[in-house]
Amino acid sequence: MASSARRFAPLKESLRPAAGELPVLRGVVFDMDGTLCEPQTYMFSDMRAALGIPKSTDILHHIEELPADKQPAAHDAIRAIERKAMETQKPQPGLRALMDYLDSRSVRKAICTRNFDVPVKNLLTNFLEGSVFHPIVTREFKPAKPDPAGILHIAQEWGLVRDDGRGDGSGLIMVGDSIDDMTAGREAGAATVLLGNDVNRDLSQHEHTDLVIHSLEELIEVLDAGFQGREINVK
Repeated sequence: MASSARRFAPLKESLRPAAGELPVLRGVVFDMDGTLCEPQTYMFSDMRAALGIPKSTDILHHIEELPADKQPAAHDAIRAIERKAMETQKPQPGLRALMDYLDSRSVRKAICTRNFDVPVKNLLTNFLEGSVFHPIVTREFKPAKPDPAGILHIAQEWGLVRDDGRGDGSGLIMVGDSIDDMTAGREAGAATVLLGNDVNRDLSQHEHTDLVIHSLEELIEVLDAGFQGREINVK
């Protein structure tokens, strides 16, 4: 097996001449809950309780497999929980600093989340006014993460396409806090950044995780110096 690490050229202008032929970062895709805002993991227990499903069952997959006439009520039940959690939504530390940095470097930003649109709009309105994210992919876009389709759609919207016309995620970074984020990013061809916390520490060595940070502000220094993921084995 050969070893390889994902890399991008430095965003700091003075370091670019030494970067050689490193690829240029084309944009950053962010998860929302637990990434742009502080985790509210109790929501998922509440949702499963409302739906009567165990922890091992994926919430969105469960709803999609319900009879068509049962799905609206199930969606309403989990939306009600999300709306309630929205009342105590808090921005992730370092959120504004990172977004201002990316804006200053003209790095495009997008969101790919399994939330519905209302909590996303609440976060942007209250904590990120003036900072543009486009496109914003919510769970209305199917299939949801961990499928890479949402990230590939973002790449396509940004004009990053392969010869076959499909989205090309190889110039992107996916930032998130869950295995769904890491897997969707990896499958899309993007580099992946895990925002580590006490709940997801087991993902720090996962094969789909390229880099671990513990605050959003850490990513500023990483991108300035040139992104470099950890060495991984490639068959």
